[in-house]
Amino acid sequence: MDYSPNGDRIVSGGYDSTVRVWDVATATCLYIFIGHYTRVFDVVYSPQGNVVGSASSDRTLRLWDLETGDCHHTCILSGHENIYHIAFSPRGDSIASGHKFTVRLWDGATGECRNILIGHTESLTQISYSLQGDLIATMDVYGVVKIWEVETGKCRHTLPGYGSLVFSPNGNQIASSYGWGTVQLWDVETGQCIRELTSKNNTIYSIAFSPQGEQIVSSGSDMTVQLWDVETGECRNTMTGHARPVNEVLFSPKGDCIASVSEDGTVRLWSVGLGTIRRISKNHSDSVLSVKHSPRINQIASCSQDSTIRLWDAETGVCCRTLVGHTWSVYNIVYSPRDDLLVSCSADMTVRLWDVESGTCRHIFTGHSGEVWDVEFSPNGNQIASASDDSTVRLWNVVTGECQHVLAGHSEAVWSVTYSSHGNQIASSDYGGTVRLWDVETGACQNTLTGHTSIIFKVVYSPNGNRIASCSSDKTVRLWDTKAGMCTHIFIGHQNNVIRVVYSPRGNQIASSSDDYTVRLWDVESGECRHTLIGHKEQITAITYSARGNYIVSWADNGEAKLWDVETGECHQTID
Repeated sequence: MDYSPNGDRIVSGGYDSTVRVWDVATATCLYIFIGHYTRVFDVVYSPQGNVVGSASSDRTLRLWDLETGDCHHTCILSGHENIYHIAFSPRGDSIASGHKFTVRLWDGATGECRNILIGHTESLTQISYSLQGDLIATMDVYGVVKIWEVETGKCRHTLPGYGSLVFSPNGNQIASSYGWGTVQLWDVETGQCIRELTSKNNTIYSIAFSPQGEQIVSSGSDMTVQLWDVETGECRNTMTGHARPVNEVLFSPKGDCIASVSEDGTVRLWSVGLGTIRRISKNHSDSVLSVKHSPRINQIASCSQDSTIRLWDAETGVCCRTLVGHTWSVYNIVYSPRDDLLVSCSADMTVRLWDVESGTCRHIFTGHSGEVWDVEFSPNGNQIASASDDSTVRLWNVVTGECQHVLAGHSEAVWSVTYSSHGNQIASSDYGGTVRLWDVETGACQNTLTGHTSIIFKVVYSPNGNRIASCSSDKTVRLWDTKAGMCTHIFIGHQNNVIRVVYSPRGNQIASSSDDYTVRLWDVESGECRHTLIGHKEQITAITYSARGNYIVSWADNGEAKLWDVETGECHQTID
């Protein structure tokens, strides 16, 4: 997490592989950058505020242009597993990244590697530039702090630390957390400890200097945020309210506000002078990633990045049950054909089968070696297909929980999977923009469909099984003939990534949702856009038709749901 230089925005990265920019005043999401395909560990604004840098476990460092949304550079670190931390130099012309035991310095204009700092014997946890940009401080998992000269790559000092470190604004001091609840202040020139700030019963996870350098804020395992006087070492204020450990804190550029991020799923903004809460950003307790409607039992199911699934009464809008078991984000949920079961897939690499009436978990399907992005029931309800980051599709027996087939052939992460209406064929799509058609009985690949130029987020069959619709980050929706393997229509109109696509129950219409905050309704035969549904102010994460096809429900990242009339395109109801 990082503030923009003027303090009006915050950037965050998450397990869902996206980078998000938020408006501080309204707590709304302004932009979503998609490009990484696994967890984003660190994000940071450039000093000028026009570029955001992100570091991911996909072994890349990406620079994003905030005006165009384009990715300027992708620095691929061959041979390294993850990039955990990044930092811009004060002038923004250089970037430091930490991976394994080394730090790499990159040219911000060309994306080329300028220097490699080698000396740590354990994995790095933090990187920080001095105000003048001539020094870099690094910390590893054993708490060893090293101060490096940027120009020569020479290590000037090695200091003890523990969990977090940061330069003071004037560059003369370094603050590092050390041991059980202690923050140590170090003189950069001499390498000597000049002061200790001691907190009782708290392992400190994060520390930050105020812009003027006279205060330090810390957070940790005791769920509090503490404000310290640098000169005296006294604790000025202890801010409480988080329900779980607080992983990160930082000051706003003006120093009047503190932002804190907690494992309770909230971001809290605090007034420095009063120590009171300004705003809490919280939904489901996190972003809703998928929603499904069961007409037979008049129920709606939703899943979220908060790792839970919620079942709602479709009439009253009341949550009647919460399904808990996944340990990371739940990406998708699907009702069985008889609506008595619900299947879910998660970033925790598992698929779970739930009993809708009791809320109990019947099976946990394990075998994937990467995050599971999508899941689907076969039409007869006897089989489940799952798509994973490990480039495979797996077919599971619903009764026994056994894996019946592993469909291997994709060269990149598989994002979506769906059954044909007869259940004899499966379509899957991947990160590289390819759709594959598979024989369910044999597991053989029958056809490969190419045409999209980027990630295909979702692929769905028409009700009669003769066509497939796919949506992509290339801003298009495509219709494919399943027998001929040909693209029959390209729907163009969305101004950003198209994240979801669904067929109407009769198959004569398609609905698509995009990062441009709109839903579009398309005529399957003519290819014309019948309606553009405008009203959401954040990314639309889920859409679904009602059983008769006369309504569409759309769900946005801020938890807002809208009910739309398909015939007129008007919004009938908004549920916050």
